[in-house]
Parts: sequence; structure tokens; C-alpha cells
Amino acid sequence: MDRDGVGKARRRLSREQGAVVKDWGGRLPVALIYPNSYYIGMSNLGVHAVYRLLNGYRGVVCERAFWERENRDGKLPALSLESQRPLSDFAVLAFSVSYELDYFNVVQILKAAGIPLYAADRDERHPLVIAGGPCITVNPLPLAPFFDALCIGEAEPLLPAVLPVLSGGIGGKRPELLKALSQLPGIYVPLAHSGETVVRQWAKNLDDSPVASTVLTPDTELGNLYLIEVERGCNWGCRFCLVSRAFCPMRYRSFDGLIAQAELGLKSRKRLGLVGPAAADHPQIEELLVELRRRGAGLSISSLRVSPLSRIVLRELAEGGVRTISLAPEAGSERLRRVIKKGISEGDILESMDKVAEQGIRLLKLYFMIGLPSETDDDIEEMVGLALKCKSVLDRRQAGARITLTLSPFIPKAGTPFQWLPVAPPSVLERRLAFLRSRLSAKGIKLKCESPAWSQVQAVLARGDASLAGALAMIDRVSLSGWREVVAKCHLDIDFYAHQRWDTGQELPWAMLDLGTSPGYLEVELGRALAQC
Repeated sequence: MDRDGVGKARRRLSREQGAVVKDWGGRLPVALIYPNSYYIGMSNLGVHAVYRLLNGYRGVVCERAFWERENRDGKLPALSLESQRPLSDFAVLAFSVSYELDYFNVVQILKAAGIPLYAADRDERHPLVIAGGPCITVNPLPLAPFFDALCIGEAEPLLPAVLPVLSGGIGGKRPELLKALSQLPGIYVPLAHSGETVVRQWAKNLDDSPVASTVLTPDTELGNLYLIEVERGCNWGCRFCLVSRAFCPMRYRSFDGLIAQAELGLKSRKRLGLVGPAAADHPQIEELLVELRRRGAGLSISSLRVSPLSRIVLRELAEGGVRTISLAPEAGSERLRRVIKKGISEGDILESMDKVAEQGIRLLKLYFMIGLPSETDDDIEEMVGLALKCKSVLDRRQAGARITLTLSPFIPKAGTPFQWLPVAPPSVLERRLAFLRSRLSAKGIKLKCESPAWSQVQAVLARGDASLAGALAMIDRVSLSGWREVVAKCHLDIDFYAHQRWDTGQELPWAMLDLGTSPGYLEVELGRALAQC
């Protein structure tokens, strides 16, 4: 028994509000596993939603587990938070996977728990291992050999069909259970897949299942907020973006439902966090924010689009305590924004800067991508110019305003129009970053950059297939050198996954999935993008 782990879990649990602790007697025990730290995982509203849904069933007990630094460094098994049990005690291990680089942690968690890594090596003596989340929905292949079943789509429509099958079959022969799961809509069972298309499942009416903070804790980045999902999906259709494909169609929660959820949240927190890929696109967002402020709520919002950007929304956010605004121009040049279908001009961006400055907001975060398809040195030069113009607009309004540029390498995502395109080589990305630092740091603009080297690994996993599982299984300690070593041992052609442009006529690894968007449409959108190059 890991006494330090038990003590830490109990201390963490004592600081929480809303944790569900159930007796295990006669119930299906499910471990909901986020393959990263508690600090990160408990900021993920999807974890809250699935935890609430599962524990809403009388016959289910769901407990959470995370993968902390001490687990990784000491190869210590993860324990459930609520009862501090080892994962091997549970009937079902349910992973929520949001980020490709967490694939390494998935493997390490199973290894540390002493559970056979490959699904083919497990039987009814072992927990059933399943997964869901954005990465799984668009391309489950790199992890597929490790999982008994993979959930393609959203939890709300999937769980009512899956749980009775699990409850009725978990003690029987594993092949029979897998066959039963494979016959359910939206469930991909690698060992029992018939070859038929697996159709992504999505919730038709969000008001049927409110999604908000289920467990409140100070031990996370958003600990002072009560989070509420405002909408799901995005209608803007940026060609690089997974969200508009994996979570379509765009759906909004009703005004009355959001107010009711806010009233509940304000009993525990003074500030509300409104969450969604395009939360400010809610058709009643201005009315909603005014009403929340009238009720005394402090406010935060997960996303604002550069255009349209409402002065009323900005005013209510500023009066609600927001001190930082985040906007995503994504690309520095007009041409490149047309390539990615961002749908905003430089004039839109500068007008938004002026609106932000009007409200006295002193910190602005701008999100850009580097290595976008057809990007040139001129596009990066225009990014510098745009950033300086933004700072100039803020400086005219108020002294001491600060701008931070967050720079992320472009990663081609399955199910998007750019799924056929490669990631830029590390040398190109490093040169771009060095140029931006040299031109902007001296002007008082802070840069935050994701690793170009790790972006290559992420691109391989994003466009990968089941042959990558061998490398994931072999890696002992997660590092770039460790990754390169196992890639060489497995004779994997990393250049194919990361740096080659694929022919639109070839079958994609994830072709057995139907995400709701036809490959023909994606190909047309790719053609329109390349016509701008």
C-alpha cells in the first residue's frame, strides 16, 4: 500500500465539495481516469460531467484517479481518490483522453497497476478498459490495441446503452461482453469489430443533462470558479480545428437553464466560468451576462472571438472582475487567415483591441499558430507587425498594458480538412520562434511557446494507426530520447505520419469512423485552402 498516496488522496478529498462516496455493495465500480495530474484534470469540465452522469445511476459507483508526478517518477500505481483503492479492484477502468501526449500516461497507468497492457491479453479476471474523449472520438487507432472498447462521441447518449451491457456482462466471458458492446451505436471494439462504420453519437438537447462543476476544489487552476457549459461545438469551421468536427452540430443551452445552473453555483462560488469553444456566440450572451451581473456574479469566459466582439459582453466581463482577455487571431497575415478560414481581417483584430482597451483591461493574451500550411517568412513578419500594432492600440488607451503571445505549432488533426497535411519540421519551427523572440521580446511582448520537438510526436500520434501501439508499449520513461529509441526499435516510419502530405485518395487509418462530415466535404475545403496558397 502506498501510504503517501493514501494520505495525499485523503487530504485532497477533505478539501473538496461535492465528491460522491458510495458503498460498493451490489454496484458496478468504475474508475474514471484522467491520464494527467489532478490539477489539470479537475479543470476539465468533461471529467465533472462524466463523474456526475455515472454516479447518477443507483447501480454504479464512480471514483476518480489521476496520474501525478510522483506516480510517474516512482512508477507508483494510481489510487482512486474516493476510497484509495488500486485500479485492479475496479470492474471498469474508464479513461478520458483529451491530449495526444497523454497517450504515454495511459500506458504507464496500466503498467503500474499490474493490468495486462494489451486487450488481447486480458479476460474476465481483469477490469474492462474503455476510453472516450476528443482524441478517441476522431482517431482511436494508436491506443486501440490497449482498450477493450472505445467510445466515439459524447457521454450523454452513450452511457444509457453501455451501462446495462456492462452491468449484465461484466462477470461473464470477456468475448461475449465485447461482442455485445460492439453492437451498440458509437462503440468501437477493436477485438470484435465487424468492419461496419462506427457512427459518432451526440446529445440532441443539452438541457437534458446540465454540465457544470460537480466537485469544487481549491487545488486546481480554476478553483475559484463554478464552471458552467454554455454551448457545445462551433459553427465557424476553421480548417485546422478538431472541435467543429468532433462536436458538431453547435448546440446551445437555454437561457433559463443557464440561470438555474448559475443560481446553484453562486451558493458555493462568487465567480462563474462560462465554458464552450464559442461561448460568446450564444444568441443570448449579452442578456445572460447582464442578468448574471445583476445577481452579483463575478464572471469569466473561456473564449471570445475577435469578430464579432460585443462591447456589452466586454463591459459585463470587466465589471464582473475579468482582468485578462484572450483572443485568437491564429495567423499574422490576411492570406494565411484565409487559408485556415479564420474569417477575420486585421481591421477586425485592431478594432477588437480598441474595444478591450476601452474597458481598462490591462492584460491581453493572443493565440497564434506557427507552421501553418503554406506559411512563409513573410507571414511571420506580418505576425510581428500585427502584434506591435495591437500593443500600440492598447498603449494609446492606457499605460502599462501587457500582451502575451501564446505560440503553438500546427498539428494536423483527424477529421479536419487539414488531416492530409504534414506538420512543419522542427528546424523551421525553431527558426520561426527565434525570429519572433528577437523582434518582440525587446518590445515588451511576452512569448509562451510549445515545444517544436514534442509537436512532432503529437503529430505522429494525431495521424497515427495501431502500429504505433508497440512503441507506446515499449517506452520506459517518457522523454524525447526514449521515444526516438523505441521508434527505431519498432522500425516506424515517423516521416510518413508527421512530415508527408497524404494523397486524398488513400484510405485513412480512421476511415471506419463516421464523424458526421463527409470526406468529400473535407477534400473540397482542403482544395479551397490550397487555392489561397
